[in-house]
Amino acid sequence: MTTTPSAASPAATTSAHPGRSDMSSKAGTTDKRPGMLLAVVLAAQFMALLDVFIVNVAAPTIRTELDASGAGLQMVIAGYTISYAVLLITGARLGDLLGHRRMYLGGLAVFTVSSLACGLAAGTGQLIAFRLVQGAGAALMIPQVLSLIQRNFTGEGRGRALGAYAAVLATGAAAGQVVGGLLVSADLFGEGWRPVFLVNVPVGAVLLVLGARVLPKDRRGEPERSRSLDLPGLVLLAAAVSLLTVPLVLGQEEGWPLWSWLSLGASVVFFCGFLVFESRLARDGGAPLIAPRVLRIPGMALAAVRILLVMAVNAGFLFSLTLYIQGALGYSPLRAGLSFAPTAVVFGLIGLTWRTWPQRLHRALVPGGFALAAVSSVAVGWVLRDVGDGGVAMYAAFMGLGAGLSLGFSPVLARALATVRQEDAADASGLLATVTQLGQLLGVATFGTLFLNRLDASGPGGAADALWICMLALAGASVLGAVVGSVAGRKAPTVR
Repeated sequence: MTTTPSAASPAATTSAHPGRSDMSSKAGTTDKRPGMLLAVVLAAQFMALLDVFIVNVAAPTIRTELDASGAGLQMVIAGYTISYAVLLITGARLGDLLGHRRMYLGGLAVFTVSSLACGLAAGTGQLIAFRLVQGAGAALMIPQVLSLIQRNFTGEGRGRALGAYAAVLATGAAAGQVVGGLLVSADLFGEGWRPVFLVNVPVGAVLLVLGARVLPKDRRGEPERSRSLDLPGLVLLAAAVSLLTVPLVLGQEEGWPLWSWLSLGASVVFFCGFLVFESRLARDGGAPLIAPRVLRIPGMALAAVRILLVMAVNAGFLFSLTLYIQGALGYSPLRAGLSFAPTAVVFGLIGLTWRTWPQRLHRALVPGGFALAAVSSVAVGWVLRDVGDGGVAMYAAFMGLGAGLSLGFSPVLARALATVRQEDAADASGLLATVTQLGQLLGVATFGTLFLNRLDASGPGGAADALWICMLALAGASVLGAVVGSVAGRKAPTVR
């Protein structure tokens, strides 16, 4: 089985840069220090993902020390996620226009400085504002990760890099809760919640120094669709994503008031308007935020749907199980975070190794992975149905779910990116990064709401019943993913 040649293939890369030896292409990379380059960009990806979850553990302490209202605390947690999701595609386009190295380092600098500001915030309002800026910095930085992988790795090297990327996505969520629990419990220097943000500062500073040294310089004169940013498209997309994410983040806590449903409906209108405008702009020879041809790449649209489902199931699992094992089983935040470590490890290991499995199995990986996730979801609910510690059986079910979701994620990501041309790398990166983030939001909003509503309706001792219903819903979503995954597996290109 072969990969359809693309502008990012080894041959194309070598011909485009005749001054280089083809040894780098044979090694699977166009960079002389591939390991360091990959470590730098994935460390930033890990740090940005960590900050989505790390604050959850510190939320009670933040509320006490800053005397934050419930709404204020929600915005401290959600502000980062909202600005992050809204600006991801814009960050990808800016990387295409201004240079991926420049935007990675610029976004990392904004993220690091705003993390320092968050750690020094004197009140809730300041903390919310700095969290919004922090999310914007992450949105400028993170789309460059896939773009830099796509542009600097080829063949088997790219496959390994994408496997490592999948591993980082898997471990970031669990690690956020573990690191948050450690930092809050340690109460470093008597600063309470502040080290949760300040920990990013030395890490960000080191990555800035290393990034300036190892990231390839942005090449001048690369073909670009335009020197300008599609501002009308940006406004339409930002409005659509904002109208979608704000009610998803705040709706449950506010009791799903009328404004949340109106906002969700309006988001559909703005998304449709965005698609119509972008298609018209592309036909007229303009430079849309996302080139329509990217969605026509074999397997791309189906991959986006499946990635959305994987991230939704994963986020719903983490959210509901975190509440359950802390509330019903009495786990500490640190122990709760550590409970998900086996899930993350299995997800990451499969992401790194699935390419080495017999080729005859590859077509079955995606539907088989979702089927395993469905069975494992049911197993989690069944094992914990008596409000007891499931012990080894619980961890086995957790690992099965991690394995299933990884099998449903890593192969499709690789197939979707297999034929992406270099000039479309930013569009594909922005699209998939945005879908990943929206999937996490949808998972918490849908499965989290189901769990909490069922918990309220069940009364005392109803946690196990609420979890059981939630796990059945996760299993249903996984079955849907198996159907979509089987279609994606037939239509997408194959990769080694």
